[in-house]
Amino acid sequence: MTLQQAPGNAASTAYPAPKWAQTMRRINSYLTEDFGGGPRPWKLATVINFQKTGTFAFLGLLMWFYSSRGVEAATSTAAWIYLALHGTYGLVWYLKDKTFPDASWQKQVTIGGGIMAFVLVLGLYWLFGWLLISGHAAQNYPLSHNVWFALCITLTMLGSVVMIAADCQKYYTLRVQRGLITDGMHKYIRHPNYTGEMMIYGGLALLVWHWIPAVVLAWVWLGLFFTNMQLKEASMSRYPEWAAYKKRTKWVIPFVL
Repeated sequence: MTLQQAPGNAASTAYPAPKWAQTMRRINSYLTEDFGGGPRPWKLATVINFQKTGTFAFLGLLMWFYSSRGVEAATSTAAWIYLALHGTYGLVWYLKDKTFPDASWQKQVTIGGGIMAFVLVLGLYWLFGWLLISGHAAQNYPLSHNVWFALCITLTMLGSVVMIAADCQKYYTLRVQRGLITDGMHKYIRHPNYTGEMMIYGGLALLVWHWIPAVVLAWVWLGLFFTNMQLKEASMSRYPEWAAYKKRTKWVIPFVL
């Protein structure tokens, strides 16, 4: 395990995050944590887990509803694969949260903030399954169905492993010692947890093969993920080893990006 700990004066070398990223963080935090004001009855993790664990039931109900109305897409092979992938991923996320929870999700949020978090991000992911199961996505894939299914399954499963491994490494490493993690899942890319998430939802979006998931992912990846990565990079820059680590690594794709 390689973990670099900064000396006491290392903070002087840190650089600030871009102003646009700081602004986006303030907007996102207000909308998903403080919107509407008032009491803070639940953790943000509770809202996230509700959507994650509810995905299996939500998709199953959609399949039942649309199949009872004669929609062939509701019981297609693609629909069953989507149910298995997205539904299981939600359960995997819940197990992850209960085993090695992310501290950033443990803050208490207002009722309005929890609703906004669901409406602006989490609930949008449910649109993917609805498009496929309801028949709005035509399933006109660029390759044969079997090849396309194999591609989507591989991408989603591999992404789950990358995300889980990265979060697990971060959680247990930082329990031992605070510092810059530069090995394991972080050896070649600086944000492997985001890489995993992008692979997961990228695979699900490809399985749906509709323009709406592409728009949703563009919003989430640019408006949330890229903003958070910019802020994280600014925070990590306080370590003296940061410059060398940044030079030899990429953002989310090894040797590419």
